[in-house]
Amino acid sequence: MRVRIATTLSIALIVLLSACEQEKVPIAFKPRNDHEAYHYGLKQANLLGTALGQDWSNLAKSALETPISISSPYEEAIYVDEKEATALGYRFNAKKGQKVQVKVTNISQTKMKTFVDLFRIDETKSFRHVASADSVELLLGFEPRRDAEYVLRFQPELLRGGQFKITIENVPTLSFPVAGKTASAIGSFWGAPRDGGRRKHEGVDIFAARGTPIVAPTDGYIRTAGTRGIGGKVVWLYDSKRSQSLYFAHLNEILVEKGDRVKRGDTLGTVGNTGNARTTPPHLHFGIYRNGATNPINHLRAEGKRLRKVNTDLGLLGSEIRLNKNVNMRTSLNGRNAVRLSKNQIATAIGINANQYRIELPDGRTGYVSKNVLTSIERPLERLYTRSEGILLKKPDRRAFYAELSSDEELSILGKNRDFWLVSNRDGEIGWITNDFKNTRRSRVSADIPK
Repeated sequence: MRVRIATTLSIALIVLLSACEQEKVPIAFKPRNDHEAYHYGLKQANLLGTALGQDWSNLAKSALETPISISSPYEEAIYVDEKEATALGYRFNAKKGQKVQVKVTNISQTKMKTFVDLFRIDETKSFRHVASADSVELLLGFEPRRDAEYVLRFQPELLRGGQFKITIENVPTLSFPVAGKTASAIGSFWGAPRDGGRRKHEGVDIFAARGTPIVAPTDGYIRTAGTRGIGGKVVWLYDSKRSQSLYFAHLNEILVEKGDRVKRGDTLGTVGNTGNARTTPPHLHFGIYRNGATNPINHLRAEGKRLRKVNTDLGLLGSEIRLNKNVNMRTSLNGRNAVRLSKNQIATAIGINANQYRIELPDGRTGYVSKNVLTSIERPLERLYTRSEGILLKKPDRRAFYAELSSDEELSILGKNRDFWLVSNRDGEIGWITNDFKNTRRSRVSADIPK
């Protein structure tokens, strides 16, 4: 009886194990950010197999692999077409001690999901996700732990559009430690020789009048406050957020005590020249220590020059425009490669920064041109009156049939693209005709006639 029971239990166990191998419980998907969650939602809804879904997924990758190279700080207003998938990447450098600060402004106030993600480019050229913007305020802040290249990806959800402004800055992580002063007050930098070259300067010297307040550049607590050797009157502040110690030396007066908790902006003491600084003008020696001394300059000074804001009229952004002269379109923001474009060339204004418009040609090529070479297509260049039937094209492609043109129909020429003219009829329909469209009579309305 026992043998039979044992045999029966063994068979049942084998059957149960076999069933477990055949039917495994799937692991629940846990997205690491909102972009991943949206991508997963498209997949679950079988939308990634559609042309638009595939475009959205492919553009998410290409935005990382072929981003726009910029120098921080940078600001650009962009247009997102609701009929097309969109993704943009911005590549830039950031250093330890700085904070990458990104703000995206929805100018059109369109209610939509917008995904703003920051990636670090690793040594293997792979992209490591390090931060995402707040989904409501669209603000992103990230403090690099090492010098590296980063890519910011901006991508809105499908079937939504509008105008956006993207601002990217590398700002210091610490506020300036001497009240009323900026980085221009630094008179001696990291690595300068000391004691006849026997040692190097492990910090920066910030010069100010005796008695100028020295303020906490971040929240923390006082580890040491007193007179210590060559530093004279010194304060050590522990920055627990970044696990580093901040050193303030040569103070004239100390106004805190060991163990005090301080907030950013609280007064720690005043500028002096105590210790081995007796023979120098009053200044603050400021240092940062974390597993040894580190250069504090990036913690105190913003990257690059002053931010040049987009303050111009955005009326042309997202519109078809034409060039009012022959120009060179630069294929990258700061590159030398250029494409020659002729007068009256049609393009779409898809972005604008402080100096230039970013335009897209009908064949999909993009680049940058000066602001003063663009004009609206509202005023036609010339009028055509058809004498026979013809074909209106959806795009500058002989195969892109759009509509039929009747005889004796009035057309207004708006611009050109190679062997095609962009025209509109009396009903406001806009399309293309070939440059060899015959059987027409013309009526000039301006001197800018396409050749």
